[in-house]
Amino acid sequence: MVSIEVSKEIYEFLIEIARRKGKSIEELIVESIAEKLDPRTRIELYIKLHEKYLREAKEFVEKDDLVQASEKYWGAVTALLNAIGEKEGLPHYTHKDLKEISLYLTEKEKDPEYTRLFSSVETLHANYYHNFLRPTTFNVHKEDAEKLIQKLRKYLGVHM
Repeated sequence: MVSIEVSKEIYEFLIEIARRKGKSIEELIVESIAEKLDPRTRIELYIKLHEKYLREAKEFVEKDDLVQASEKYWGAVTALLNAIGEKEGLPHYTHKDLKEISLYLTEKEKDPEYTRLFSSVETLHANYYHNFLRPTTFNVHKEDAEKLIQKLRKYLGVHM
């Protein structure tokens, strides 16, 4: 891992922007860089970000840190949805855009699981902010996140 130092003021500014967009600071930076890259490279960047978040999610589960794991699963899913947005030429910059991509996939693939699973993963995202999931219910949403990840990776042609 590489670190970048920024002033406290810049860091607080980044946190606020990321919070408003429902993204991590890292996603915010990737989004800023991605606009300067060609679409294929942007897709690769989002897939690498997905892999990082998925790995971190599993590490946090092992540590029983369900709050952090919740957000990392959210990040792993949204990174793939960003890649699909790039691939399909769909906007993917807001939470609403990501929901729209799940609806697009439901219609295109004639598979309502995309939308249902996305809604379940939104619960993980909310858990990061409110810490309301117990281990049993966390596991149900984690399994939904993993199922959605498999479906999104298959759609993108990315093998695990």
